[in-house]
Formats: sequence, C-alpha cells, structure tokens
Amino acid sequence: MKGVMLALCSVLLVSLAQLVLRAAMQQFPPLAEILSPQIGQHVKPLLLLCLGLGAYALSMLCWMLALRHLPLNRLYPLLSLSYVLVWLAAISLPMFGEPFRWSNFAGVLLIVLGLLCVSLPRNK
Repeated sequence: MKGVMLALCSVLLVSLAQLVLRAAMQQFPPLAEILSPQIGQHVKPLLLLCLGLGAYALSMLCWMLALRHLPLNRLYPLLSLSYVLVWLAAISLPMFGEPFRWSNFAGVLLIVLGLLCVSLPRNK
C-alpha cells in the first residue's frame, strides 16, 4: 500500500509540474530579456519555472521510493494517470484556455480503459 501511495503522490506531483511549467512558459520572456539587467521584472515566470522543476524533482523522489516497495510492472501503469489529470486540468482551468475535443476525450478514455485492463486483478 505504501508503494501505491508513493506512486500516486508522484503522479500528482508530475501533473502539477506540467501545469505549472505550462503557466510559466505562457509568461516567459525571450532569453535575451532574462539575461538583461532588468531580470527583476520577470520574477513570476522564473518562480513558476523553479516551482515546476521542484515538483518534478519531488515526483522523481516519490517514484524512486515507490520502486522500493512494488515491482515496476505494477507501478508503471499508474504513470498514465498523469495524462488524464493534466488533460482534465487543462480543459477545466480558464488560465490555460485549452479547448475540449471529443477526439482527446476518446484518447483519455482509452488510457483509463487500458489502465483498468492492466491493473485489475485477473481471475485464476
């Protein structure tokens, strides 16, 4: 159970990292402006970038700890949950402005069905 909780924590953190990095890149200035002396006016996107990278690092730590408790073939399918979470957040949160498309919904549904097929216990 501990391994599954760590893996789910990793999935949540990597999903958060994707969303925060997207928000940072929407506001990120060109590289020449970052290297200029007026770097202080670009604090928010730089902080978001650091936050996103930090979430990735914590996600990796949780993933490595999860691998100590469960085999990779049980844990790895859980990573596909991040695709679903990021998609849901991207279409739900107005700051991203991502449109809903039925083809994307079908893809997410296939991911969930595949996850269920791989993860549900088999009858003997």
